[in-house]
Amino acid sequence: MAHRRDRRDSRWDEHRRERREQLVQATLTAVGKHGAGVGMEEIAAEAGTSKTVVYRHFADRTDLHVAVCARVAEQLLPTLRAAMSSSAEPRAMLGAAIEAYLAFLEADPEVYRFVVSAPGGDRPADADPVTGLADLVGDQAAALLAAALADAGRDPAAAAPWGHGVVGLVRAAADWWLRTGRPMPRRDLAAHLTALAWAGLSGVVTTDNRKEDL
Repeated sequence: MAHRRDRRDSRWDEHRRERREQLVQATLTAVGKHGAGVGMEEIAAEAGTSKTVVYRHFADRTDLHVAVCARVAEQLLPTLRAAMSSSAEPRAMLGAAIEAYLAFLEADPEVYRFVVSAPGGDRPADADPVTGLADLVGDQAAALLAAALADAGRDPAAAAPWGHGVVGLVRAAADWWLRTGRPMPRRDLAAHLTALAWAGLSGVVTTDNRKEDL
């Protein structure tokens, strides 16, 4: 009897996971149609259900927002990893990662605006989905810098603050770029950000402690 109940519970858990994934996808589709300010009614309509059903699977809008951020991170991080592995030269790796990040945002700017526009609420700071996504990207940048520092025979202890600092730089510039209607081509913005970031990093991630030509 208990075994049958366990199987029923397992099937129900799987159904809930599938339904949550469907609602996350419906949210992304609704954002594409209605913009970052999409309402719960529009999300529910896109999912072919009601708000009551949506809230049966998500505690509140913030809970749904967290799940959407997780989905976006699942899509973004492999793109960044692939960009970082495209070259063995640190400056080229940094530039490729910045270019890939900006290309990801440019492909669907409303989804980006939705992700970075936290719905509020009383969740603790460490549960903020935007911070969580930025931390994931920052961790990838830190790993890149740690490897470069190790290759240069230097202490990698500074990799974490530098990596997260670079992410903050790129994110702030990306926000400005989208907010002002993309006043320059993406590749130009990526080149400018790469030049600025590398000007600070090149002296400490190269073996001869000399900055490379910008």
